[in-house]
Amino acid sequence: MTKKAPLKTRFYYGWVMVFIAGFTLFFSGPGQTYSVSMFIDSYINEYGWTRSTVSGMYSLGTLIAGISMTLIGALFDRHGHRKMSTIIIILFGAACLYMSTVKTLPMLLIGFFLIRMLGQGSMSLIGTTLVPQWFIRKRGQALSIVSLFGALSLAVIPPLNTYIIQNYNWRHGWTLWAILLWVMVTPIIYKLTVTRPEDIGLYPDNIKQETKIGEKEVQIFEEISYTLQEALKTRAFWIILLAVIIPSAINTGCTFHQISILGEAGLTPQQASLISGVISIVRLPVVLISGQLADRTQSRYLLAVSQATLLVMLVTLYTANTAQSVIIYGALMGIQMAVQSLVSGVIWPEYYGRKHLSTIRGATMMAGVIGSALGPLPFGYAYDLFGGYREIIAISMVFPLISSILALVAKKPIKHTDIRHIKSI
Repeated sequence: MTKKAPLKTRFYYGWVMVFIAGFTLFFSGPGQTYSVSMFIDSYINEYGWTRSTVSGMYSLGTLIAGISMTLIGALFDRHGHRKMSTIIIILFGAACLYMSTVKTLPMLLIGFFLIRMLGQGSMSLIGTTLVPQWFIRKRGQALSIVSLFGALSLAVIPPLNTYIIQNYNWRHGWTLWAILLWVMVTPIIYKLTVTRPEDIGLYPDNIKQETKIGEKEVQIFEEISYTLQEALKTRAFWIILLAVIIPSAINTGCTFHQISILGEAGLTPQQASLISGVISIVRLPVVLISGQLADRTQSRYLLAVSQATLLVMLVTLYTANTAQSVIIYGALMGIQMAVQSLVSGVIWPEYYGRKHLSTIRGATMMAGVIGSALGPLPFGYAYDLFGGYREIIAISMVFPLISSILALVAKKPIKHTDIRHIKSI
């Protein structure tokens, strides 16, 4: 058996998909906790709702949104990214506009459900499942570029929301995001998105591997793939899933109550909103380094690092009482989020393949969204019960400690009855 050199074209369209994925990740921001948290005090001050009540609405809305993610992931596999992404972005804009009309708790609950399902869930799903279709060998590098857009979103959106709320009002903030999603994002996604390289005659990484077996020439272009049902039967799936839920819950709890938590350390709301900038600045170099490591080392080791960093972050937050210590906390969160987002994007296609990736990622994202739903609630109740957050922060430390140990044994499953997909030409 002889092997020919890989065939390449001058420009690879997959890099356009990297931009599309990053673009949608940036504009998932209005549905992310770091953006929503800037509006929480406005609801409390305008309507007199308690912090635990608003936390409860947010958690319940997020929980319901999370349950829908498996179905949405399956729809991506069935109808493709171009059609589904366009529909989701249009609906997300409508959800943002709806948020500008909220006046009652039931309206708030519906609004939280919509922006979490369409923004935090579906918009994030676009990027995390599109890029792995186009890259295998350079998957870590490509996803690290996508993550830069997430870091940029985290740096830009909270201060922008704070500025609009203080100089205009919170309703104008939601209206602005609706307009941007409809006018700027929708046309770009509709015109440029392609689900898989095979759809336009290309191959992952722009490499066509050719070999000869006897008289026939074959193309090897597909990773070993698992269905969701097959993935559920592997031990690694559940360990990775736990490592998704834990930081999702803890980071969401900390970010949702960010202004209040950091206020205990003496920061004003304006200063607290700038912590997002610290997180983003740290994420930029870390995510690039992580992308290189992800292509060269086993993902489970990076997963363990992300969990261990989360533990150190919580210890720092527990002891924080100065602006300097809060900055260290923000830097640690930036490192944790960078490594976590990168390894989450790489490990699922690496372990379970591309063919059913959207369905699998929809299910795992459901778990992550449910984790983020559970996060703010205990923090809110702890504040109402104890008058602070130290107790809940201390309890939270147990979970990343356990998860960091389990991650080390989450080896890639071996599908003994499967071989790489081969197509004759």
